[in-house]
Amino acid sequence: MRRSSPTGFPIFTAGVWLLIGLSIGQASGQPGSGWKAHDHNRPRPPVVLPADQSLTVAPPSDAVVLFDGTETSLANWQAEDGGPTKWIVRDGAMYAVPGSGYAFSARAFGDCQLHVEWATPTLAEGKGQGRGNSGVFPMSLYEVQILDSYDNDTYPDGQAASIYGQYPPLVNASRPSGEWQVFDIVFRRPRFRPDGSVDHPARMTVFHNGVLVHNNRELVGPTNWLIHDPYQPHADKLPLSLQDHGNPVRFRNIWLREFPESVEPGPPSPSDPVMRLAPEVLKRYVGVYQTEEERIFRVRQKENRLQFYLYADRWFDMDARSKTEFAFRFTAAEVQFELGQDGVPTSVTFRMAGNDVRAARVNVETDKEAARER
Repeated sequence: MRRSSPTGFPIFTAGVWLLIGLSIGQASGQPGSGWKAHDHNRPRPPVVLPADQSLTVAPPSDAVVLFDGTETSLANWQAEDGGPTKWIVRDGAMYAVPGSGYAFSARAFGDCQLHVEWATPTLAEGKGQGRGNSGVFPMSLYEVQILDSYDNDTYPDGQAASIYGQYPPLVNASRPSGEWQVFDIVFRRPRFRPDGSVDHPARMTVFHNGVLVHNNRELVGPTNWLIHDPYQPHADKLPLSLQDHGNPVRFRNIWLREFPESVEPGPPSPSDPVMRLAPEVLKRYVGVYQTEEERIFRVRQKENRLQFYLYADRWFDMDARSKTEFAFRFTAAEVQFELGQDGVPTSVTFRMAGNDVRAARVNVETDKEAARER
């Protein structure tokens, strides 16, 4: 059944079968899929043979290494009660000792790229969900299933690399029993509004043995068995957890990279001030400008805005910052005019990506070309 740890993380244990008596309404269909959770009639993902990979995969320089095969790194994990984990290290691998409970990372994480290498027992015992069962839980709430799914049938949303109880993988990329396998997971946590409602659901992209099996999939809520729990507001960062499901599944080389809340590394640049120039002033800038290499730039007036011609019959809107500086409306490029004593431009400099191109205004008679609609 589902119960909560003292820290509020969901823990799933076997043995209480009263849940079988849950109403059909609780085992509700998934939004957008039409399938009820754990439906054995759901189509099986096609089997693909993953290419050989060079494991282990070294962590990048900005990664947080959670397990590197040493006894020392086992200190990065703890038990449900916050004490030391009861999992063990043997031959460079971290073992889920049956009955030891989940292993929780000592640190909490939100948005991240997660790399986990794992292997089910070499001797394939049991069948279905009873064969090499474990799981990886970002934020201890959202599970990517671990299972020996090599020539082992089960309900599709419970096989290896499924988002458990919600979405089967696009394909079954499992390796044979006992071989090392790898998950690379891109996880975006859910976002909640101040009133506790969901602004954006959690999302996952998952590669299993180098094969894409989930592409930016929106989760319907936290993981559970037989039912779909709704989202409940929670902290922006929570521990990662690994499941003890009674099978001696091995783990090694676990690392992750934390993402900033925004996709961009910093805030956007502030908007440039826009100056309104009278139409009769804008008219002075209209004309043809030519570089020493005989490259032609054209400026025309369209209503109360100037447009700049670069190439291929493309005109680009510009906003005035001053009487000499104009910024492109949608692109980080700008033009600067040199004005004569009468306020009429004598040249223009086009700036983009650190390069300046200067063009002198040509004979006034040719200015008429700039007014033509292209």
